[in-house]
Amino acid sequence: MSTTMTTADVPAPAPEERRGRLPRWTARPVAAVLSGVLLFLSFPPRPLWWLAVPGFALLGWTLRGRRLRAGFGLGYLTGLGFLLPLLVWTGEEVGAGPWLALVAAESLFIALACLLVAAVSRLPAWPVSAAAAWIVGEAARARVPFGGFPWGKIAFGQADGVFLPLAAVGGTPLLGFAVALCGFGLYEAVRLVRTYGTTGGLPRGPLAAAALSLFVPVVAASAAQPLVSDAAEDGTATVAAIQGNVPRLGLDFNDQRRAVLDNHARRTEQLAADVAAGKTPEPDFVLWPENSSDLDPYRNDDARHVIDEAVGAIGVPTVVGAVVTPESGPLRNTLIQWDPQDGPVATYDKRHVQPFGEYIPMRSLVRIFNKDVDRVSRDFGPGTEVGVFDLAGTKVGLATCYEAAFDWAVRDTVTHGARLISVPSNNATFGRSEMTYQQLAMSRVRAVEHSRSVVVPVTSGVSAIIRPDGTVVRESRMFTPDALVAEVPLRSSMTPATRMGTLPEAALVALAAAGLGRAAAGAVRRRRSATA
Repeated sequence: MSTTMTTADVPAPAPEERRGRLPRWTARPVAAVLSGVLLFLSFPPRPLWWLAVPGFALLGWTLRGRRLRAGFGLGYLTGLGFLLPLLVWTGEEVGAGPWLALVAAESLFIALACLLVAAVSRLPAWPVSAAAAWIVGEAARARVPFGGFPWGKIAFGQADGVFLPLAAVGGTPLLGFAVALCGFGLYEAVRLVRTYGTTGGLPRGPLAAAALSLFVPVVAASAAQPLVSDAAEDGTATVAAIQGNVPRLGLDFNDQRRAVLDNHARRTEQLAADVAAGKTPEPDFVLWPENSSDLDPYRNDDARHVIDEAVGAIGVPTVVGAVVTPESGPLRNTLIQWDPQDGPVATYDKRHVQPFGEYIPMRSLVRIFNKDVDRVSRDFGPGTEVGVFDLAGTKVGLATCYEAAFDWAVRDTVTHGARLISVPSNNATFGRSEMTYQQLAMSRVRAVEHSRSVVVPVTSGVSAIIRPDGTVVRESRMFTPDALVAEVPLRSSMTPATRMGTLPEAALVALAAAGLGRAAAGAVRRRRSATA
């Protein structure tokens, strides 16, 4: 027996199948990942800071009206799209495992922030609460676990952006809030126009709130521009930043005994010769990078002799970075103030040592997943004192490498009298990755935030001298020995951001909490109405 099928018996293909498109349910997950990618692309070395605004607009479309569980899941995808490419340098020498583990953990904070965004997304003027909710996630990520990991704050991608002056008003929290608010406001304005524009009768109140969310951050940044100044309030200082380079890339950058120290000493002596020949202005002081001495000069006479010779040749106070190795107890990541006559006269021990880099938390557990933890055979310990050196009459604040990402670690050098900030760093373990450019952008934001010149001496990445308005006046090339010399303004006034400290961040957290309270109250009322 045969059967005959007619066209009526054949099920019609789904619209997605007819058009060759992905199923509709994939739209928001794809948008979540894409929003994260746009946030990543807004970071240096790309001059695309403005991409953060459409990134947040797309995130607003992704999250608005979603349930809390969906907001968390979509937010996690956003975190992956953002942090996977942003932090790829963390696996440069140790493989993909630590990089993926870090991204997986840090994306949880972005997921939490997006859950909060979804929770407040039905409120009137919701972009304000949503932007504050994003800052809640950043605040948590900057504190836990192990002291936090604030790398990737939205503010750090805005060194070239129109919003940058807001750093002087409320620090990185206000700067990041403004970017997120502008993005969410852009989405809300587009949504309202698309929803009501074809039928007329645009709701004035919601449209006005969306427009304000979009334009107020830009207007506020313009109004804050007078706070950004590079005028010399306390005269000027001529500073030199030494980049000696390293003999090899990677974790073994200092395995060749005394090579790193010799490189920095040699480049300092060359600077001294250039000064004597009249080719280069004489600096008031010299700044070497973190780990610029690969031997402890307190325990190695040959290292001390090399530093004495180099500092004596240039004839001005010099800050030397060294790993100090006491006979017992933890190692110290130390900056040493070296006088040409008296030798070492002051020290600063890095206060926020890097977990899994300078010390290994839960070592026995971590070893199960990655044997590279044993490369850190002896943990570093944190210092306790704020780092401010008096160098030839100039008070210089010190924030060593990783510390530049933490608001408190830079701010308290200024409140302790610093007229200039130094961020000595060692990027040799991260190869030719984008890490050095991300860190340089942080220092540019810090310059505007605290209205201070910032000097970034780096062993092998991009060293730079930055004026208080965030402009870079001298910059080196990667893995190239150099001596950057420039006259920079010294300033003593404090910006509102410096004076207020954590208050702007606390106010934004309170704003998010108020929005969540209103959202919860609204949900209770709707539930009661449904059951009445």
